Amino acid sequence: MTAPSSTLTTAEIREKFLSFFESKGHLRLPSASTISPDPTTLFTVAGMQPFKAQFMGAPARFEQGANKRVTTAQKCLRVGDIENVGRTLRHCSLLEMLGNFSFGDYFKRESLTWAWEFLTDPEWMGLDGSKLYATIYEDDEEAYDIWTKEIGLPADHVLRFGADENFWPADAPKEGPNGPCGPCSEIFYDRGPKYGDDTWAEYANTRESARFLEIWNNVFPQYDRQEPGADGTPTLIDLPFKNIDTGMGLERIATVVQDVYDFYSNDVFGPIVARVAELSGHAYEGPQNVSHRVVAEHVRSVSMVIADGSTPGNTGSGYVIRKILRRASRHAYLLGLREPTLYKLVPLVVESMGDAYPELRTEQARVEATIKSEEERFLKTLEGGILRLGGLLEGMEKGAVLGGNEAFILYDTYGFPVDLTKEIAEEYGVSVDEAGYAESLENAQNIARAGSKYGKSELFGAQEALEDLPQTQFVGYDDLEADGEVLALMVGGERIEHLSAGDEATVVLSRSPFYAEGGGEVGDTGRLEWDSVNGERGAGVVRDTRKTPGGVFLHDVAVESGELKPGQSVRGVVSGERHATQRHHTATHLLHAALRAVLGSGVRQAGSLVAPDRLRFDFSHGAAMTVDELADVERLVSRWVSANFPVTWQEMPIAEARASGATALFGEKYGDTVRVVRVGGDVSYEGQAVASMELCGGAHVGRTGDIGAFVLLSDENVAAGVRRIEALAGEAATGWLRERLQQMARVSAMLNTNPDGLEGRVAGLQVQVKAAEKEMVAVRRQLAEAQMGGGSGAASPVRELGGFKVASLKLSGIEGNELRGAADKLLDQSGADIVVLAGDKGLVVKATKDAVARGAHAGQLVGKLAAAGGGKGGGRPDMAQAGITDAGAALLALDTAF
Repeated sequence: MTAPSSTLTTAEIREKFLSFFESKGHLRLPSASTISPDPTTLFTVAGMQPFKAQFMGAPARFEQGANKRVTTAQKCLRVGDIENVGRTLRHCSLLEMLGNFSFGDYFKRESLTWAWEFLTDPEWMGLDGSKLYATIYEDDEEAYDIWTKEIGLPADHVLRFGADENFWPADAPKEGPNGPCGPCSEIFYDRGPKYGDDTWAEYANTRESARFLEIWNNVFPQYDRQEPGADGTPTLIDLPFKNIDTGMGLERIATVVQDVYDFYSNDVFGPIVARVAELSGHAYEGPQNVSHRVVAEHVRSVSMVIADGSTPGNTGSGYVIRKILRRASRHAYLLGLREPTLYKLVPLVVESMGDAYPELRTEQARVEATIKSEEERFLKTLEGGILRLGGLLEGMEKGAVLGGNEAFILYDTYGFPVDLTKEIAEEYGVSVDEAGYAESLENAQNIARAGSKYGKSELFGAQEALEDLPQTQFVGYDDLEADGEVLALMVGGERIEHLSAGDEATVVLSRSPFYAEGGGEVGDTGRLEWDSVNGERGAGVVRDTRKTPGGVFLHDVAVESGELKPGQSVRGVVSGERHATQRHHTATHLLHAALRAVLGSGVRQAGSLVAPDRLRFDFSHGAAMTVDELADVERLVSRWVSANFPVTWQEMPIAEARASGATALFGEKYGDTVRVVRVGGDVSYEGQAVASMELCGGAHVGRTGDIGAFVLLSDENVAAGVRRIEALAGEAATGWLRERLQQMARVSAMLNTNPDGLEGRVAGLQVQVKAAEKEMVAVRRQLAEAQMGGGSGAASPVRELGGFKVASLKLSGIEGNELRGAADKLLDQSGADIVVLAGDKGLVVKATKDAVARGAHAGQLVGKLAAAGGGKGGGRPDMAQAGITDAGAALLALDTAF
């Protein structure tokens, strides 16, 4: 399956590309994460995406230095047509995009001539230039002249296409969007007649070919598209500076250079496909083996994305990862693999790609654990779901439609994504009622919302009442007291004009020092004070602060005295709890940084709660933290607190914030301007720079020393691949520690020792308890034997009931294991077919194999006796037990139980 040793490996091709463009003055940058910081996409889908800010005009400044020329090998995830992965030989969900970029520096001539040089020069790829072809935009004479007159490509090797094929974005001149755009030129390679007998001229009509493979696209953003004028014609204005954005699929160029049939035969996928065949016992025989390809491709995708910090879940990127994993698990199942298998393929991914993407190596253990956990979870439901769906589909004719509610039940009960149901149904020639599925899903969600306190509140259902109000001016970062005007009073979603003592309402202020709940931080509490309209001093308690999506702050107020009307001036005073909240919020940032330092860069925030009394932090990690890891994290945070680093913040454009490396909470929505909070210093920890820089709108302390004490309370699993830490800071931490010390002192006194000797004292008591328990077991056995006649069984005479010899006995002070053991002895000693032993609160029935063969059933018998004795129970035909309240009544029922 692997490529011949005489050809370049995929890793060598990647390195040659990056080295070539370094030789042309480009700055080599590492791949950005597959998890997109861009709120418009869940994942990084193109090599240029990390440089959107530079393409839009932001200064080309990077951590590695300023440069207008950049080259990368970017890992991209595209899942728009994931159902085609494996079914075709070209679709991949994960692809490596080799790119060279210019931000207002070089343009078409350099881009195309360097591409030609890299592809044809024997020092680099050494491809036969006569097999290269190009497409250009229909009006791009500049690109045509460069190809034909300067590079020397024959005119019949160049095809012209319209804006639907050779413009970026496609059809931008007519359809938009407004903004930077430009023509592009694609490069194709003729793989020869063994891949098809079509010609380049025929490709102009079909635009489909297995023979002519597109390997590189050079995009020339040179225009600014503006809104069409009165005649409806869009305007294309030359940009003040022109950019270059190229992309060459590494999988495609490897296919050409290694001269293999498809992606799955190259040196990256080949070993994975071979391992799938080995594990399943089903040989890979080429294009017809869809399942081998799905498993190999998908395990590469999820390994990379999980290494970048994403975890399987039910929403957002987590849902996509779960969808990919479950599709791979289902195809592994079809190959006969009934145990978790995908995680066993991760080492092959790491071996082939770990040098280029070192996060795969550092996060390998977590990746394997996460995939294995998800496989185990899915396999528990997969077989039942497949059987149910198969039963439904086998009775349906081709062309029939599976009901939407049935598809929803498969999702709700068996965890089947509707995409998977559609894919399996398609194999039977059956479609799925997607509209009906969506309706069933919406109904279920409505029911869930109706029973949730987090459902749409009455207040937010009356947005019209707030539409005319401006955004609240928040001044609470610096001032915990501030004056503002009452803009509105609301009760039950309706505006009112007056509040009196004893009233509760929502108060909207023009200016507020109260932080509104958001970003995990709870809303502020405090007081409002004012001069009442009747001369009386007015006051009210602020119980909570929230805000609308439009930025209007909502203060939940209980009026204590005075009257309040719109238009009045009030003074807001934030409670002292804010200081505790700030300590916990800054501690959360330090905790995040410490977790990444100790566990690796794959740690990603998955949610948080910041309150005056505690903090809670959810993060991506596939295994429980060890005692040493927890200690390291706690020690590191405490060290940074003691260092008294400054905590600073500033507002900046989001593009600049992302370019500077600020961490964003995944899934959080941000505006054009964001607040960046930095906690930092020059101290390092095992090579990790001590600095936290996050997009955050929350309230923080001025220096880390203000946090005070810090203590971790717990680490627990809350979802597949997601851990939760709870911690305390400041007075909450010292109070907790003081309480634990007092508790230890009280326990030490109770055990007649001091805290230093407590551990040894407890260990000694454990030894004594175990010895006493062992002695008690022996005593209870002796007591049972004595009550049974000293081992002769004479105390329990045998009688005939229902054709069986039955022995019964009441044993005082005997329960549980001793009662079952006594029943075994009595069965051996008495010669009975069935024995019934009653303790003070329990009942045991045992029967011989011969009695069971003749129809005895201990489980049924114990049920009848337990009912008479005020309890219930059951069990197997040979042994059963029950809990009871009246042993005498249970034994008396024997006479009528047969």
